[in-house]
Order: sequence, then structure tokens, then C-alpha cells
Amino acid sequence: MISKFALLASCILIAITGLQAEPLAPPDVKALLERIRAKRAAAPQVQADFQEEKTVHLMNKPISSTGKVWFQKPDKFRREVQGNSPSVTVNDGKQLWIYYPKFKSAEHYSLGKHSPLDAGIAALTAALNLENVENSYHISASKTDSGYELQLAPRNPSLKRLLKTFNIRMNADLQVQRTEMVQPNGDHIVTIYSNESRAPIEPSNFEFTPPAGTDITTPLGR
Repeated sequence: MISKFALLASCILIAITGLQAEPLAPPDVKALLERIRAKRAAAPQVQADFQEEKTVHLMNKPISSTGKVWFQKPDKFRREVQGNSPSVTVNDGKQLWIYYPKFKSAEHYSLGKHSPLDAGIAALTAALNLENVENSYHISASKTDSGYELQLAPRNPSLKRLLKTFNIRMNADLQVQRTEMVQPNGDHIVTIYSNESRAPIEPSNFEFTPPAGTDITTPLGR
């Protein structure tokens, strides 16, 4: 279960690709995070297209996919993956669904009350949210020619089991452009975002009802 959410956490994780970068001092990192939060507070929702490549140490070739993601503060999101293995992941803040249309199957999870999924959800939404991110990660940052790069290292054991490093690249307008997550086993996921919009999102995007005939499982037993 943890490995699945580590892979899902690709939507929001970012990589450094050798751009000229000037490290920021701790007060400047704090100021940058405040700027990001102030901008997102004015428009607490985001949607974007993404392209993703997963490199898994047990596979000879990377896995590529495309899709779209929606996020609404504080914890609602929807992620649709296209390609040979399509899936729809929907979180309304209280429950999470993962639907596999190709197999007409769905997984259902209850969240909260110290759910074992909490760390996975936190990793999945961190780049889209960044609210109180200092509580979960040690953070450093750099100024680049085109924007900023944030380097996040997990603080607590539950996140350390999911990822080793988590890097976020933003443009000068503080929009997420690229993410990379490196897992403890060496697997890594790079996600490139485009067509970001801060327009209001219909509440129905964060609702999910399994189609008739769907085989539903509850892997955590509730």
C-alpha cells in the first residue's frame, strides 16, 4: 500500500536539472514560502496537465503517462491518468477512491484518525499545497535564472519510508513546473506540469461514485 502511494505521490514532486542556481539564506527561504502561501491564499485551487515518467529499479524501461490534476485547499484532489493503465484518484478530504476503468475495479479508503494513508496523502499534495510544509520537511531553496527550486527532506519516519528527497521547481510566477521524488529504494518519478489554471473548480470534481458493476475492495479493511 505504501509503495502505491509513493508512486502516486509523483504528481507533486520535483527535480533539479542543472540550472544555474544561487542558494538562498534561511530568512530568504522563509520569505519565499510566505510569498507562495500569500499567492495561493488568493486562489486556493489549481488544475493542470501533467506528463510523468517513473523509473522503477525492477523494470528495464521507464513508465510514461499523461493526465490532469485538480487540487482544492486544504486536502481535496482529483488525479486522472491516461495511457495504457488509466486510473482516477479522488479525495474529498474524508475518503479516497482509486478507480481502474480498464478493470472495472475500485479501491476505497477512509482517511483521518491517524490513517496509514495520511503520510501518502501529505506527500501527494505537498507541492500543490505547501501549507505548513516546514512541519514535515527540512527545506532549502535556490534562485535560478527562471525562478526557484525547493529541496525538501522528510522529517518524520512515516514520510522517510515514502521518499528520500522531494524537489520542486517553480517559475518566476511561483507556478510549479517540474517535480521529482526519489524513493529510498532508488526509484524516482519526474512530473512536468503545464497549462496551470487557478480558476474555480466545480465541487463535483472531488466526488466519486463507482459505476454500476464496479468491483470494490477496501484494502485497509474499512
